[in-house]
Amino acid sequence: MIPSLKAEGVRVRLGRQDVLQGVSLEIGPGWTALVGPNGAGKSTLLRALAGLQPLSRGRVLAGSGAAVTPADLHRIAPGERARMLAWLAQQGEVTGELTVRETVELGRVARLGLLGTPGPEDRAAVDRAMALTECRPWEHRRLHELSGGERQRVLLARVLATEAPLLLLDEPTTHLDAPHQVALARLFRQLAHDPEAPRAVLSVLHDLPIALRADRLLILDGGVLRAEGAPTDAAVQAALVRVFGGAIRIDSDAHGRPRVGLAIDPVRAHGHEADASPAASLPGG
Repeated sequence: MIPSLKAEGVRVRLGRQDVLQGVSLEIGPGWTALVGPNGAGKSTLLRALAGLQPLSRGRVLAGSGAAVTPADLHRIAPGERARMLAWLAQQGEVTGELTVRETVELGRVARLGLLGTPGPEDRAAVDRAMALTECRPWEHRRLHELSGGERQRVLLARVLATEAPLLLLDEPTTHLDAPHQVALARLFRQLAHDPEAPRAVLSVLHDLPIALRADRLLILDGGVLRAEGAPTDAAVQAALVRVFGGAIRIDSDAHGRPRVGLAIDPVRAHGHEADASPAASLPGG
């Protein structure tokens, strides 16, 4: 099964403002990071790609498998859409009275239906999802007893339990400390490159050091897709610096991998920029 997601001329107008202005893109297996400054329209684009945001114009097509005709996500039943893709909102809404395991089990509803009884396959999927996000040790605790980072890992586990081939994640590293951010980056790569069931993982990220470890970047600014491509692409890096108003700089670490830092120091009188703050990078993996 080969997951695919395609946007064709997607426009979204909220009130009197065009939040998305004719965005076209295509996503297949792999990990793609969607980045851009605040107000760029990233969350709106992700909701549009998930079939949750009404479009002013354009369409979004999704499929899995070369023999399957892509479906218009805005024209299919919610249940069918939920089996094709899983969505993690920026601020997940789940009652705090549910236990961790009960919350993750909600990810199986799209396959079981509201009245379905979980079987061994469903329980195994829930176990795998909790193991991948390292939340199984507290599966019997209730959500209101957890920290923000712990809740975020549980909500991500719920998404993984769907076993959907397309994963759309809005700020999945929110509330997480550095070790768990790194763990998630490695998990996204693992899911995207699973030889048996590769997934298409699209994540909105503010953490640029993590975004630069993705297979591909989408750079959004002012509702327009300004650039797309590999993080090592010089044109993509230049576009990233440009949309952030020159407030960042990108160079390479000892292994040739891109890393980002803040361009805090002023420009010297003779025209050469002073050394910026130390660039941030993720450990290898």
